[in-house]
Amino acid sequence: MRSSIVVFFLFVLSTQVSAQMVGQIIRGKVVDKSETPVAYANIYVPETGWGTSSDISGNFNIKGLPLGQFTLQVSAVGFDLYQEPINIGEESVQSLTIRMNDAQYGMPQIEVVGMRNRTLKRLPGSAAVMDRREIDLLAPVSGNEVFRRVSGVHVVDEEGVGLRTNIGIRGLDPDRSRTVLVLEDGIPVALNPYGEPEMYFTPAIDRMAGVEIVKGAGQIAYGPRTIGGVVNYITPDPPAGEEVKLNLQGGQGGYFSGLVSYGKTEGNAGVYVSYLRKQADDIAGTSFTLNDLNAKFKYKLSDKSSVGTKIGVYNETSNSTYIGLTQNMFDNGGQDFLRMAPDDRLDVSRFSLSSTHTYSFNENTSLRTTAYGYTVSRDWRRQDFSSDSTASRQTGVVWGDESIPGGAIYMRNGSGNRNRSFIVGGIETKLLHQYNLGFKSEIQAGVRLHGEAASEQRINGSRPDVESGALVADELRSGFAQSAFAENKIWLTEKFIFTAGLRYENYNFEREIFRGSYNGAITDTSVIANSSVSEFIPGVGLNYNVNAAVQVFAGAHRGFAPPVLADAITTAGVAYQLDAERSWNFEAGMRALLTRGINIDLTGFYMDFSNQIIPVSESSGGTGAGIVNGGSTIHRGVEAGFVVGFGELFDAPFRLDMDVNATYVDAYYGADRFIGDEENSVNIEGNRTPYAPEFFISSGLTFEAPQGYGLRLTTTYVSEQFTDGINSVTPSANGRNGLIDSYFLVDATARYTVARWNTTFSLSCKNLLDERYMVSRRPQGIRVGLPRFITAGVNVTF
Repeated sequence: MRSSIVVFFLFVLSTQVSAQMVGQIIRGKVVDKSETPVAYANIYVPETGWGTSSDISGNFNIKGLPLGQFTLQVSAVGFDLYQEPINIGEESVQSLTIRMNDAQYGMPQIEVVGMRNRTLKRLPGSAAVMDRREIDLLAPVSGNEVFRRVSGVHVVDEEGVGLRTNIGIRGLDPDRSRTVLVLEDGIPVALNPYGEPEMYFTPAIDRMAGVEIVKGAGQIAYGPRTIGGVVNYITPDPPAGEEVKLNLQGGQGGYFSGLVSYGKTEGNAGVYVSYLRKQADDIAGTSFTLNDLNAKFKYKLSDKSSVGTKIGVYNETSNSTYIGLTQNMFDNGGQDFLRMAPDDRLDVSRFSLSSTHTYSFNENTSLRTTAYGYTVSRDWRRQDFSSDSTASRQTGVVWGDESIPGGAIYMRNGSGNRNRSFIVGGIETKLLHQYNLGFKSEIQAGVRLHGEAASEQRINGSRPDVESGALVADELRSGFAQSAFAENKIWLTEKFIFTAGLRYENYNFEREIFRGSYNGAITDTSVIANSSVSEFIPGVGLNYNVNAAVQVFAGAHRGFAPPVLADAITTAGVAYQLDAERSWNFEAGMRALLTRGINIDLTGFYMDFSNQIIPVSESSGGTGAGIVNGGSTIHRGVEAGFVVGFGELFDAPFRLDMDVNATYVDAYYGADRFIGDEENSVNIEGNRTPYAPEFFISSGLTFEAPQGYGLRLTTTYVSEQFTDGINSVTPSANGRNGLIDSYFLVDATARYTVARWNTTFSLSCKNLLDERYMVSRRPQGIRVGLPRFITAGVNVTF
């Protein structure tokens, strides 16, 4: 009913706008230098504040323009900015062909896995692109809001502001995004990408130019994890000229996000520098400060050679905690965002440096070499607590209901300081060569050497607010990886592309334990254990471009992830006989422009795991013990995207789009797997895997008028989820197990652009209906979703 009212309101408003305007029309097509259409390019007339995007065939329409002299700007990632003066005269319709040039000054380290249309058309699998325009329409507080707009992607909030992203793709467990390869400009960002792929550092969506997600066979070119998908954050390049931007956003609870950036290209050199400051005093119980400084430098050495360097410095302090609500606390309400452990504190610091050199031997052959390195420190102080009323060293602070067994939390006078530091470095080179041996062909091949190390200590303090104390665990984990891949595309016809690829991964890892707990006693030791894993990862894909508007694809590839190093060897130095995580992944689908203004994407997938790791770490709500082989699971389902551009469809002088991204997932244990002791074991074959909702749907309604104002309504629906392999429905008293009910959210953003000021004002409301909903029972108790939250912002370009 609410949606119908909104649609009616927008229809009436848009007809009034249409009646007031008798404007001219620009129609055109955006292509690259090879005449290949460029989809999703941004077309903008800055003097009017009105613009649009090209469709998958590169076509665009801008309607309702007044008479006069204006500037037409066209931008797309991977291309130079296109600018052309246009004269809107008496002729009612003008037709243009926009030919984009490849970016001469683009940062060479950017891995464009799905952003450019010609890659999408040749990609042997499904992909999604979220550009800056779409991000701005959401006015996101958290990057999770962006990922929810992509079919197949399920995101679990941890603290409501997206400091740590938990992404699950196609029913895979979202805990710490372990099953997803996360990149920033093509370079891994996890703590240790091979041994400990947890996302305790998440790139801030505020400073991104876009996000790409690849879920099919196209991911074998990246590795080492080819199970769930690849998420690539894209940061802005130095602009063609000189540009200063200021983006400010503020809201309740002392929330503030401020991004200032400067970019300039002059001659053969360019620079882009940005500084982000985010902070909050109390957003759903979370307080934090975040400083994020990034710089890109580029230099064109010659017509054939260029080099780019990127530096990043990140520092974050937050009151992140593991403790959550008990079931009775949630049922009684009013305690959703209590700070039960007020001295809990997480400090994350990161320094990164990368440099890439590209050399073009000729128009058919190029070589790119990237060296990268980064360090991360993650120190987390967490107060001790227990569900046992007889626990020692109690402070006297009790949460919950003591009359219910397991329904109360007893705070203890002590802390565990889990201090970790990581170092990662590597070098990768990739060769791209186009050739013709009877068929037009293209081969991409590369090799990578990668090293990583992690130092971990646990220090038990005698009070909740201290960082010193007794050293109870001390160890060093290290690994070295070698990988290589080759992927060849063959144009069997102009429309039919066959892709075959093979990746090789070899990972050697070692764990040195200097102090640990053995038989209840803290003991100094010298335990060294090592192991290794190797895998060949094949993939094949087919693309058939029926015509410029319809593309059909199919693919199959091997899913692989090395065992998590912290869990692959016990604290006693005994190596588990852990297999790597392995699967066979299949998908088939289509991308189509049915008619002008109507786009669809449809993909069916099937993932067969011979061994999937179901995490039992503390972050996933377990005891922190090592994991063993999880056994067979099956993931099958359908992803569908549908966009109707009513403005395009009816030649209206405004934008009115409705889109739906829906996913159905059937993820279940595919073979015998017993949980419990010998006397009370339960076979969970056929049960759903944890945190794999059967349905999740995101829809949006977007209205933009030539006068500069616009409105975006976004809805999110997530069906019920189980939190354990037994598929418990009845909640446990401590809140950590039991069914998570479905929930439905509505977000709204209003924008107004003053073109002559190069300024956009925005007002956004998250969870407009103020729905109270549970997002997780992890790590140790119930987490409640963000309540209604209002922000206001202003973006200025100088």
